[in-house]
Amino acid sequence: MEGSLKDISVAMLVVDGFEQAELTGPRDALADQGARTVLVSARREPVQGMHHDQKGNTFEVDLTFAEAQPAEFDAVLLPGGVVNADEIRMHPKAREFVRAMWEQHKPVAVICHGPWLLASAGLLKGRTLTSWPSLQDDLRNAGATWVDQEVVVDGMLVSSRKPGDIPAFNREMLRVIRAAAGAAGGGQAH
Repeated sequence: MEGSLKDISVAMLVVDGFEQAELTGPRDALADQGARTVLVSARREPVQGMHHDQKGNTFEVDLTFAEAQPAEFDAVLLPGGVVNADEIRMHPKAREFVRAMWEQHKPVAVICHGPWLLASAGLLKGRTLTSWPSLQDDLRNAGATWVDQEVVVDGMLVSSRKPGDIPAFNREMLRVIRAAAGAAGGGQAH
């Protein structure tokens, strides 16, 4: 399976305050399979990762929400981190991006507080997912069924609760992206 995602591009949407392990763990798993990962944010300035409530590393941004075109990506990754997740959902271009990916039936991988963006984009009605437990009321109010499991797959939606779930999250994220790429005949035109 090494390199099995070599023609795949994955947009990773974050703003300052994302949970660093929830970006780097999935990003590294994708890169190990040959996928191209692109960090997308509000501005072309480095974004601040966090280790829970402590500052982590900063990461260079590749594209802004306004520059990123959903047609150029095969999947989207939404890391958590309460500060990141609370702010990102207020960016109309981030909501538009995930809505377009959803409407194009592309995989959406989301962890921890990340589902707030999907709720704000109006995408969770009738879906089953998990998240950090404190979001369960918000997700139910958005029309979703919330379950407490390390990883949940509902069609093209892959969700997990926390950094400790990353191994299971990565396994299912890669499986869903691989299956979607196979069904689409490979990666998108870049």
